[in-house]
Amino acid sequence: MREDVESLDISDVTANWVNAQILERQIGERIKALADLSETPLFFGRLDYLHAPGADRAEGAEGEKFYIGRRHVHDGDGDPMVIDWRAPVSQPFYRASKKDPMDVGLRRRFGYTRGDITAYEDEHLSDPQDPSVAAATSKLLQQEIERPRVGPMRDIVATIQPEQDEIVRSGLGGTVCVQGGPGTGKTAVGLHRVAYLLYAHRERLARTGTLVIGPNKSFLHYIEQVLPALGELTVRQGTVDDLVAHVEVRGEDDAAAALVKGDARMARVLRRAVYAQVRMPSEPVVVVRGSRRWRVAAYELEEMVRELLGRDIRYGAAREALPQRIAHAVLVQMERSGEAPDDRVQDAVARNSAVKAAVKEVWPVVDPAKLVLRLLTDAEFLAEHAEGVLSEQEQKTILAVKPARSVKAARWSAADAVLIDEARDLVERTHSLGHVVLDEAQDLSPMQYRAVGRRCTTGSATVLGDLAQGTTPWATRSWEEALGHLGKADAVVEELTAGFRVPTDVIVYASRLLPHIAPGLTPVASVRENPGFFDVREVADTADVVAACEELLRNEGSTGLIAADARIPALAEALAAAGVPWLAPGEETTAETRLTLVPASLAKGLEYDYVVLDEPQAVVDGEPDERTGLRRLYVALTRAVSGLLVTHTAPLPRQLT
Repeated sequence: MREDVESLDISDVTANWVNAQILERQIGERIKALADLSETPLFFGRLDYLHAPGADRAEGAEGEKFYIGRRHVHDGDGDPMVIDWRAPVSQPFYRASKKDPMDVGLRRRFGYTRGDITAYEDEHLSDPQDPSVAAATSKLLQQEIERPRVGPMRDIVATIQPEQDEIVRSGLGGTVCVQGGPGTGKTAVGLHRVAYLLYAHRERLARTGTLVIGPNKSFLHYIEQVLPALGELTVRQGTVDDLVAHVEVRGEDDAAAALVKGDARMARVLRRAVYAQVRMPSEPVVVVRGSRRWRVAAYELEEMVRELLGRDIRYGAAREALPQRIAHAVLVQMERSGEAPDDRVQDAVARNSAVKAAVKEVWPVVDPAKLVLRLLTDAEFLAEHAEGVLSEQEQKTILAVKPARSVKAARWSAADAVLIDEARDLVERTHSLGHVVLDEAQDLSPMQYRAVGRRCTTGSATVLGDLAQGTTPWATRSWEEALGHLGKADAVVEELTAGFRVPTDVIVYASRLLPHIAPGLTPVASVRENPGFFDVREVADTADVVAACEELLRNEGSTGLIAADARIPALAEALAAAGVPWLAPGEETTAETRLTLVPASLAKGLEYDYVVLDEPQAVVDGEPDERTGLRRLYVALTRAVSGLLVTHTAPLPRQLT
């Protein structure tokens, strides 16, 4: 298929060089999408249908076998050899069961080792006597789930479960929120939903665009190969900070200031401050054209201004409409005097210096960054617009101690950038995308939710998160509240409770924290047959922690050493002294270097075959309050795929014992 595309001759089919350039780029993208990926097989399953298509039959031909894979593959004659996993005919591979065979006689799963078929497993779904149908779990499925993880995150097309498949194939029109504990596959579900939507609505999403938002660069680097492996190369990825990067962020707020700045009430303060710039006219506008003078009275101008304010349109759009309203009033006077002005005259009047001066005075240009800077540095200006919204103490909390002289000189924080983004949207509408995936959403502030929501006002979203893993002072308290801030209050909330990644013993130990960090949340139930390696050890010093890492590195796969941020330098020094090479989060593991040293603050969303968790109490103490610290600890405890070794010198947190 790739060779066919490479051999295309476009020399006689393009009208000009522009068309040729566009077509060459499209051909190049198609060639990239068809690239072979090492150790990634093209098919992983087969479906044998019982009957030919009929009015009440599943899609499929009598006796025909469909191979299911990551993408559509056809032969030289154009006949399909592998069916895309997203096609309707592939759906029974994920959902067919003994109770509902979906007209499938046989489902075959293929097992691979480094790209070579090494096993297969058959389920005769329509044969009640077949023992494979009664098996609780597919052996190949278990092996694929428990396969060691070296390198970036991989796709799960071969192991998607029925409850996951329902979310993946949900329609483009609605927003879906997925609450899922550690290891339930919520990130993979979100990415595969994007891939499915691009398959089902490719033309529409090609026009409107798609975006995946993650918590940090390390996380985005970890997941960046999933969609390309499925042939999707056009999806943008970024963080919330990337979305609102209108100013350089060089400062940092304390928790109290960030909490107030991230509160949804700040949107009201900003709206008041923006529209307070509008001043009611006190003088008429006199337009001179030739020997004639046309006068628009102050009361008429005030009516125009009040009408525009009442329409609740963007500040900038209203400012652009005002000179046309004034020009129209002048044209009405011209017509009454017997003239016959046309649209060109109206445009000329709108550009008249007197009209421009009046608009500048009544509806001045607003610079969002300057407005936010004034709010955060001018106590009187803030008090005027925050009255009845923020308390005096809250106002003092967000006021800068050392006011900056200019926008460039200001030490903006990440929360400040979000405020500027809100102000920009009040002035000019933010561009909306067709679909946005928001991962680790529980850590966003209400104002950050609003910033993301502005990017999908005319589109839909997939919101992924776990309330128990919220590790910011403003962490989400309920999905209903968060979805309201996002502007998607009608979203469907789905819950994933089956754990595929974290071993049973590990998730049971970590779940001891749930009553303290998220009362009422359903604990994850691991479906893995292998209980996994788990141990808690009291150690003397960092040398014992390094020894624990060396012990786990004797196993196949990756190892993560997770510790409180403050302990990272000491552990890095100990590893160097012992001659143990290590990587930073986001760097790809190799056969020679399989240990990653992970600050607890960056552990979210990452996973390793084996984890050494250093000093749990230090992880808790590293956060502003105990609940946030325990949530950070819960995240760190649930990063392991095959085994967890907890080392401690200080006593363990009482909630674990």
